[in-house]
Amino acid sequence: MESKIGSCFCPRRIFTGMSKFTSFLLLLIILMAGVTSCSVLRTTFSTMKTGYRVAKSTVKGTIWAVRGTYELTKETTKLVYHIGKFTFEVVRAPLEYPLVRDDLQTIDGLPVKEAIRQGRVKNAPYTVKGQHYVPMTVASAQTYGETGVASWYGEETRRQPGGSMTANGELFNPGGLTAAHKFLPLPTHVQVTNLENGRSIIVRVNDRGPFPSQTNPDSGNRIIDLSRGAAEQLGFVEKGVARVHVETIQLEDG
Repeated sequence: MESKIGSCFCPRRIFTGMSKFTSFLLLLIILMAGVTSCSVLRTTFSTMKTGYRVAKSTVKGTIWAVRGTYELTKETTKLVYHIGKFTFEVVRAPLEYPLVRDDLQTIDGLPVKEAIRQGRVKNAPYTVKGQHYVPMTVASAQTYGETGVASWYGEETRRQPGGSMTANGELFNPGGLTAAHKFLPLPTHVQVTNLENGRSIIVRVNDRGPFPSQTNPDSGNRIIDLSRGAAEQLGFVEKGVARVHVETIQLEDG
């Protein structure tokens, strides 16, 4: 008969005929080896979990964000973290997935997916329908704060098989707390406040947009495009747009 210790098995029959003291020592050695091997298995998972809080010293739109542990590394395919009551789940998208913004043409002078593969995205210049865009530097993003119109996007991706990819290579989740911005480095955390009802949330900027469309050229004047999940929390899904204030925030380990 076998005894299960955690996820490791230790046969009892091997102790038959041994003295109690010898059996105890052998059992202790097996237990220690089992715990060690199980803990090694746990470290092989490619998911990182951590938490942050908004720093008390944050002043409107004046400070940039954390040390980079909220970014996917080469070894990590999934990242889960918390900022206060908000939970963020970041998943690396397979390169064969279509872009949410299929009108993105180049990033840093390269085909979009090649730039994503090389990690040349964060604040690299890019083109959309022949129009050249130059994002902010990390330093200039520290003082970003803007009031304007927000919209939401990406609902059509629910009908696509598999999934869709944002401009920095993340899996797009329509129900998550994410956003698209034309000029902020990717990713950036911002606080978005709906000035029409006072609701406020934190979102992860991981995509580019909004851009002018053929049916509505004025859509390019909007300052941020939110996921449906973010728009729901801000209370403007049915209306489609809302007047908001957007500002970068400072984060610290929670």
